[in-house]
Amino acid sequence: MILVCNLLLKNTKINGITLFPFILLKNSSDKKNKILLNHEKIHLRQQLEMFIVFFYLWYVLEYYYLLIKFKNPYFAYQNISFEREAYSKEYDLNYLKTRKFWNFTKYLK
Repeated sequence: MILVCNLLLKNTKINGITLFPFILLKNSSDKKNKILLNHEKIHLRQQLEMFIVFFYLWYVLEYYYLLIKFKNPYFAYQNISFEREAYSKEYDLNYLKTRKFWNFTKYLK
């Protein structure tokens, strides 16, 4: 389900975030942004295959590991395996039709 939640995302650089089962968008115009929506739908698939709770646990642990390693919050975020997969495939609008189970593991560093 896609919701516009500009109050929650108002003072952030984030245009969209996926909190299963919702995709929260900053602006209503983002509902037409197929690339952003595809990125967030990739996260929905990742969350489902990791039973949601384990996705968030893995996400946070990987982020803090990378933060310690790189000492740069943005670079740590960019290198989380879930984000690397979503960013690399967000332009492939057919990706979810052929995506293999746990494909994010190919993006682990």
